[in-house]
Amino acid sequence: MSNVIQLTFPSRRDQRAATIAALLDTFANHRRDMDDVFWMKENAEILNILECTGEVVDQDALAPYRAFYDTIETRLEFFPQYYRFLLSICQDLEAHGIGSGKARALAQWVADQGLVDAELSDLQRAEAQRLLARNGVMVDVGQEAINARLHRFVSRADTFAIPNKKAAYELTHIVFYLSEYGRRDPGLNTQTRKSLEFAGTLALLDCNWDLLAETLVAMRYCGMTPPAEWDAAIAQATSHFTVAEGDDAVRQDDYHEYLVCNWALSTAGETAFPHRMTPGPVSFHADPARPSALREMSQILFDLDARRSDDWHLMRDYLCDTISAAGSDTLMQAEAACDGFGDFFARFARTNLRNNAKVLSA
Repeated sequence: MSNVIQLTFPSRRDQRAATIAALLDTFANHRRDMDDVFWMKENAEILNILECTGEVVDQDALAPYRAFYDTIETRLEFFPQYYRFLLSICQDLEAHGIGSGKARALAQWVADQGLVDAELSDLQRAEAQRLLARNGVMVDVGQEAINARLHRFVSRADTFAIPNKKAAYELTHIVFYLSEYGRRDPGLNTQTRKSLEFAGTLALLDCNWDLLAETLVAMRYCGMTPPAEWDAAIAQATSHFTVAEGDDAVRQDDYHEYLVCNWALSTAGETAFPHRMTPGPVSFHADPARPSALREMSQILFDLDARRSDDWHLMRDYLCDTISAAGSDTLMQAEAACDGFGDFFARFARTNLRNNAKVLSA
């Protein structure tokens, strides 16, 4: 008589929990030392994404952070310059169920020490104020005036039709702040929505999936429906990531792009962090094949000089014939995804100074 062996397989929920646990283990234990500011940055990012997407995290998965949470007051006292990372980590750990009450006390200490006054930019001061307010601690940073300046910055759509990664990332992070990471309507005007469309178009032309993913999240946080082509591009980019484990893992990788691409998937209603992982050292590697059209387009237009036109319909065939085949495919994809591509191109072509000179000389 033969023995019947009953095979059991982990449930989808158990597989999901194991993946999240392995993900947190690698960020908490295997990439950086806990006293390294980059450890704080990376772990603040992953914990914040899990919190604002509503991911349920098992308590066992949070065990690697227990010692950090227990000593966070000592760390904040000695590293006050990193208070935003530390306070964010503490708040998200408590939101996920590790302890309670520390974040409120730390926020009050930050306010009492006047650390927000050391912030240089409006966005940094605004983010600091949001962190404190999350625990009911209010500080006077001139929030009304700051918000007005932030709205003025993001509503200048021309800024985001010209390659400027710093400005584009400021745009997405301002929308994150104004929307409280998707918790309220940020009250963006039509021009700001156009700014997001332009920033996303540039990101797609450059195959910058990190920036495109952040733009998708920002758009959904303000109630916009992103182009389906953008969602498809991020889904494809995420599926092409490779995960190196153990001795094959390296410190310098594409972890941030991996995190924000999965964040974008989650906000689109898709399953985030689909790669199965095992606890231990892990690094994340994007597909190096990126048929960017942006640099080629810019060079072609610059070389045209006086022959350059801001009329997309006049320039379309010439650009498509002159650019590489891969770049042309990306350009056509970007055009198909953006209803206002002609409006975008009119700004991207940068002929306004020449046109103004003609008016002045007439």
